[in-house]
Amino acid sequence: METKQERESYLILSLIPYKVLPAQTGGQKAIVLLERFLSLQTSLLAVSVKSNMPSLAAAEDIGLENIISDSATRYINPFYYFRLAKLIRRYRVKYLLIEHPYWGWLGLLLAKGTGVKLIIRSHNIEAFRWKSLGKWWWTILEKYEGLVHRRADYSLFIQDNDRQIALTHYKVPASKCMTATYGVTWQKAPEVTEKQAARAFLLQAHQIPADHTILLFNGALGYRPNSAAVAALVERVNPLLQASGLSYTLVICGKGLPSSFNNLEAYKHQRVIYTGFVEDIDVYFKGADVFLNPVIDGGGIKTKLIEALAWNTCSVSTMNGALGVTEKEAGNQLLLVPDHDWAAFAEAVLSAAATKESRFTPAAFYSHFYWGNIVRRALDFISANQ
Repeated sequence: METKQERESYLILSLIPYKVLPAQTGGQKAIVLLERFLSLQTSLLAVSVKSNMPSLAAAEDIGLENIISDSATRYINPFYYFRLAKLIRRYRVKYLLIEHPYWGWLGLLLAKGTGVKLIIRSHNIEAFRWKSLGKWWWTILEKYEGLVHRRADYSLFIQDNDRQIALTHYKVPASKCMTATYGVTWQKAPEVTEKQAARAFLLQAHQIPADHTILLFNGALGYRPNSAAVAALVERVNPLLQASGLSYTLVICGKGLPSSFNNLEAYKHQRVIYTGFVEDIDVYFKGADVFLNPVIDGGGIKTKLIEALAWNTCSVSTMNGALGVTEKEAGNQLLLVPDHDWAAFAEAVLSAAATKESRFTPAAFYSHFYWGNIVRRALDFISANQ
């Protein structure tokens, strides 16, 4: 039986600019899962850095050629034009998909030189994300990012607010851009028994009293918006929860905790547990009673919120943290509070803890956020706008 690499042609060649395998962070999952579901619905070959192993890609049903260097200079290396142009011609590729706009210059050259149609997939409006993080050079990126999206044949944005910015600020024609959100791989809520088993695991693993409400935060803590969210939880929200009389344990998961938080161990007496990185985050999403998402910076969509809601876990979020998720999709499972209003956040946590049994993620959520449907909508959009 022929392998994917032995096929005579591919509809899509996908250029992945960094290590994503094995997928652990939300950004890595966003790439790998899109590639997997595209591979299920059409012919796709991924090209990426050497640290992405073909064996790991094969386990995801993704054909991969890891011919790009991991060196930081890969983003400005003009010689990759010739290697990629050769692959595009060899496999008669029709569409070139590039993650993020940084390699946009290369994609535009390949489109002009080979006739391939260029798709830019945006995880954030990158210029505005870097602006929110205080980087002086965001205005330079703004001009470059807008140019890339305007000249690409198609742009896929991970949430609709980003698409609106592309339409109004970058002046990208509506016919060239759509929202293709982050998703999940299952199409319905887990069984009650599955959630009960996950909760029992967390109680035992972390010696949590059985009568406690389990509150959860998860994220890559080396990323400033997530570390700032942890600071808000332990310094602003947690004291209010302690004063409320709620019996609870706050579980914080994620690697890369900044050195300024090395004293999280000292918060144990304040009902805070820091686990570090956990191999199976799904059991935490399923077993928690309430997921907390106090993120107020950064762009894109908060993948952790999508996953928590998909596991039918009641969630409390700031407005910024919930961009890309509407009431139509989340129903009463998501409680929203204004950014920076930590008193309101604590009140929402108390409300969620008291009413969690009557809250459920609606079927509309799974229809909208299932990867198979996301990919189908994207392929239909591209086909309709050739």
